[in-house]
Amino acid sequence: MTKNLTVGPPLRLIVLFTLPLLVGNLFQQLYAVTDAMVVGRMLGVDALAAVGASGSLQFLLFGFAMGASTGLAIPVARAFGAGDPAAVRRAVCAGILISAGIAVAITLIGTLGSTTLLTWMGTPPELMRSASTFLTVLFSGAVATVAFNFLSSVIRALGDSRTPLLFLVVACVLNAGLVVLLIAFFKLGVGGAAAATLVAQAISVALCLALITRRMPELKLRRRDWRFSPAELGESAKLGLTLGFQMSVIAIGAAILQYGINQLGTEAVAAFTAAMRVDQVAVIPLATVGMAISTYVAQNRGAGQWWRIRFGLFRAGVLTVLLALGLGGVITIFGTDLVRLFVGAGEDRVVAMAHQYLMLNGSLYWVLAILFLLRNALQGLGVTAIPTVAGFMELIARSAVGLLLIERIGFLGACLAAPLAWVAALVPVAIAWFVHRRRLMQAESIAASLIARDGLELAPQ
Repeated sequence: MTKNLTVGPPLRLIVLFTLPLLVGNLFQQLYAVTDAMVVGRMLGVDALAAVGASGSLQFLLFGFAMGASTGLAIPVARAFGAGDPAAVRRAVCAGILISAGIAVAITLIGTLGSTTLLTWMGTPPELMRSASTFLTVLFSGAVATVAFNFLSSVIRALGDSRTPLLFLVVACVLNAGLVVLLIAFFKLGVGGAAAATLVAQAISVALCLALITRRMPELKLRRRDWRFSPAELGESAKLGLTLGFQMSVIAIGAAILQYGINQLGTEAVAAFTAAMRVDQVAVIPLATVGMAISTYVAQNRGAGQWWRIRFGLFRAGVLTVLLALGLGGVITIFGTDLVRLFVGAGEDRVVAMAHQYLMLNGSLYWVLAILFLLRNALQGLGVTAIPTVAGFMELIARSAVGLLLIERIGFLGACLAAPLAWVAALVPVAIAWFVHRRRLMQAESIAASLIARDGLELAPQ
């Protein structure tokens, strides 16, 4: 079930590891897409706008959990690459403890503070009740979402990107059926859409636990595994909380942007929601390659395979940029048809605004591809400061748009927010990567010199 990414052709390993992740992420994104389609077509544009108005708050809290899970899995992948099963289990135990705290915090903040947060964001009054209901139901089951993200990240850290795909397919099909059932037949409104997602996530957690119990002896925890050192707990907390904070910083910028969009009225909110759903699916391949790179780099760092990090990242970069250009072309050509999946007939103004958003964003997907690649490579190396700086750059860019541009040029300002944020974040990340690339080359030279001198292979570092 596990897969060692430190041996074999780098690009082939990355692609084979990425493909199941890609399909799985597409199915996971179908949670949001299915909810939006059913809500928009069965309950109307106002209900779709209410779900969209809550989107940035979901990103704020659940985005933190997703980022934290990625960070918590890095010590697991590094220990696995170094061939240290005891360290793998201790890293998992530390991650469980931190994840439990995150789940409790998200549940309390989300269920008790959703109405207040929506008010601060300037949510239109006619959307407030539905948006608050959706968030309260969704955050009440935060433990399932946090658990699924953490368990999936740990399984991927051991090189298995295929099995979680099967779980996501089952959960996504169930979610689609439940959304229709709870909205169309039980008349539960937007709360039914949130409840369907929770049930699907809970089933995914159960499947992950069954897999680990039966087929992953590397993760069979013992009492002594919980005796991790303060240094090990500190490293997991640093990586997990830092990466979670990075996602939250980005989400705060998105929330400020949402505030600006909310001032443009229900049609603009609905258009932004529909466009975001399409956009989020389109960029999944780019984000997925980034996720694979994080695990690939972490495992090879643990094994001391420095040349593989540099070589694999270059090859993956060429492939990802070409993929981004292709995706941008598809979005530009078919954007209008895709947006119409989310709204009923007679909403031409909503469709036109959403298509404008997709054309501007799609033309710059290649910038996002490079950002995903380099940021995840740095995180796989254990670098946290620069990606955090990049997150702040995104915050500044999105906030400036939300508070300044939208007021002056309307919905076009919202369309420019993401591309400006990508460029702003890429600058410090690119500089940091070139610095670390030189260090990798120096490490390669030292390793080659030692091997030539002693005639021995270096032990994993």
